[in-house]
Parts: sequence; structure tokens; C-alpha cells
Amino acid sequence: MPLIIGMSVLLGCQFLGELLSKGLTIPVPGPVLGMVILLVGLLINGHVPDALRKTGEGLLRYLTLLFVPAGVGLMVHFELIRADFWTLVITLVLSTAITLAVTAKVLDWLARRYTGGGKR
Repeated sequence: MPLIIGMSVLLGCQFLGELLSKGLTIPVPGPVLGMVILLVGLLINGHVPDALRKTGEGLLRYLTLLFVPAGVGLMVHFELIRADFWTLVITLVLSTAITLAVTAKVLDWLARRYTGGGKR
């Protein structure tokens, strides 16, 4: 029963995200908005309910299977990838660097905020 409740929460958040995305014509994918809704709900709740934790751990256990379709797509569309190889490489490197920089800044800000540290 806990797995059904946890999956219902996850799918409900994704559904609400899809409704927001389509209804307000926001250029953000519904699942991303669903994750934001889930995050806000968890922050309000203060902890992760056991049903949601068990469902999340179960999904994470089989996460590697989700990479199989991506690997097949790489093989099927190899010529398209070769045509835009350098564009893809530059985009991936830059987006990764930006993501790391933003994550480091946010982590630094959160660490200072919650540990009571002063400015550096």
C-alpha cells in the first residue's frame, strides 16, 4: 500500500505540473514543474513521508534501465550527431560548467545561511 500512495503522490505532482505548463503556456516541461511542486510540498511538510521514500528508493534502484533508450538513440541517430558534433560538445561543456557554478554558489549560500557563517 505505501508504494501505491508514493507513486500516486509522484504522478499527482507530475499531473499538476503538466496542468500548469499547458494551462499557463509556460515554456517549462510539466515534469519539471511537478518536481518543483513536490519540493514545495516536502519543504512545507518538513520531511519525506515513508511511502514516498520507499517509492523513490524503488525507482532509483532501476534508474540505470532508463539509459538504455538513450543509448539506442545515440546509435540510431549517429549521423545526425556526427553532423553537429562540435556544437553538441561545446553546448554540453558550457552547460555543465554553468550548472556546476550555479550549484556551488547555491550550496555556498545555503551553507552560510544554515551554519551561521559570516561572509567570506
